[in-house]
Amino acid sequence: MDKLNDLALVRYFSHDRCNVCKVLMPKIQQMLQEKFPRMQFEHIDMEKYPDMAAEYQVFTAPTILVFFEGKEYFRFARNVGLSQLEEAISRPYNLMFR
Repeated sequence: MDKLNDLALVRYFSHDRCNVCKVLMPKIQQMLQEKFPRMQFEHIDMEKYPDMAAEYQVFTAPTILVFFEGKEYFRFARNVGLSQLEEAISRPYNLMFR
């Protein structure tokens, strides 16, 4: 991870067999681009990188981890609402970048 990713990062864990994951990922990417442009997005395919999923104790798809300054702030799994994710990111993001 580089210094930029240490500031603000969303890690999105999914796999190809997850239909919800396929629909949700572009929506999250769009939200980040529009509302949190300094936030990085990283997609991790749990089937290709099971060691990374295990390292972060991710066992279900989709799982979204939100990091600020290299520390996990929020974790969302399975049923994730965009408004819920936006609300969670908003406060620490605004404190860090505004």
